[in-house]
Amino acid sequence: MSIEKQIENVMSEVFEWRRTLHRHPELSFEEHWTSQFIEDELKKLDGVEISRPTPTSVLGIIKGAHPGKKIGLRADIDALPVSEERSDIDFVSEIPGKMHACGHDGHTSILLGAAKVLTQNTDTLHGEVYLIFQHAEELIPGGAQEMVATGLFDDLDFVYGQHLFTPIPTGKIGIKNGPITSNSDGFELIIQGSGGHASQPELTVDPVIIGTQIINQFQAIVSRITSPLDSVVISTTNFHAGSAKNIIPDTAELSGSVRTINDDTRLLVKEKMEQAVKSVCEMYGATYDFNFQFGYAAVVNDEEKTDKVREIAVDKFGDKVFEYPLAMGGEDFSAFSRLVPATYAWIGVRNKDKDMEYPHHHPKFGMDEDGFIDGVKMMVYVALGMTE
Repeated sequence: MSIEKQIENVMSEVFEWRRTLHRHPELSFEEHWTSQFIEDELKKLDGVEISRPTPTSVLGIIKGAHPGKKIGLRADIDALPVSEERSDIDFVSEIPGKMHACGHDGHTSILLGAAKVLTQNTDTLHGEVYLIFQHAEELIPGGAQEMVATGLFDDLDFVYGQHLFTPIPTGKIGIKNGPITSNSDGFELIIQGSGGHASQPELTVDPVIIGTQIINQFQAIVSRITSPLDSVVISTTNFHAGSAKNIIPDTAELSGSVRTINDDTRLLVKEKMEQAVKSVCEMYGATYDFNFQFGYAAVVNDEEKTDKVREIAVDKFGDKVFEYPLAMGGEDFSAFSRLVPATYAWIGVRNKDKDMEYPHHHPKFGMDEDGFIDGVKMMVYVALGMTE
């Protein structure tokens, strides 16, 4: 039986796995049922060595009959604290306040499907394929970092990951060399001023005025200190101060997100944000507590390996393969891409006619399952092509 036919035959199980997982979402670092489900399904396959690198992750290893490279196929498995709002599907979340709103149920089921196909082809498979079912992608510091810290993946020659992606229509596959996501950092700031009556601002140290000026300084970092050719985003997304119209408050609390692409700019932005906070607060006589939080690093696709993955994809999908532009979102697959050469791709699952077009993390998020077969094919053919 051809591999294409094997992939077609496994799709009914992929959909069944996906819907079971969708009904039972678990949050980051809490994926006990999910990881046990994955382990149980892998045990049904021949020739998979199974281990648990962390309490809620799973690693399966398939060894081919021929010498070759060691590569990893990675899928994230966690869900989000979102209440699902879809009445048009019969497999909605059964856990209140939790939902697979980013497609990780699809990622997991696709890797299980690829695993089944690969175990049926070990006689032609070269090297070893690591099936990496990774926990906690959605919560910093992330599960990828924990798995990498085990040392189990240090000698891999390559790691491949992919994301089912509603910004891309079903049938399309996005692949890009170089950076594909941003460094995803955050900040928290508490400004301690001195409150008083709104009619006598000269007797106060107004944290609201100080906070607004700091926000303006942050935007000047973007527009006047970093290059316009270097993508930088500083978004202050929370600003809380005061409780009455006629009282200048004592404190203000700000927090937000910082996105950059390269490490030098990342450190420069952090330094300049700290300087901006310090100088503005000192000018007005306020004290402060500023905390810059490093999150996920940018995912950078290896040039040589990604060229080969693109060749594999074009051979199977033709002109459906295109270059998707840099995305400023965060993705902890970067822990793998910083360890070994890696490629991360986007698999289209948007279908307006099926009402599958809501953004990721939305309570009405959904995916066109017709795109899942493309994900299985990419996993299978990348494994077969990159291990030789």
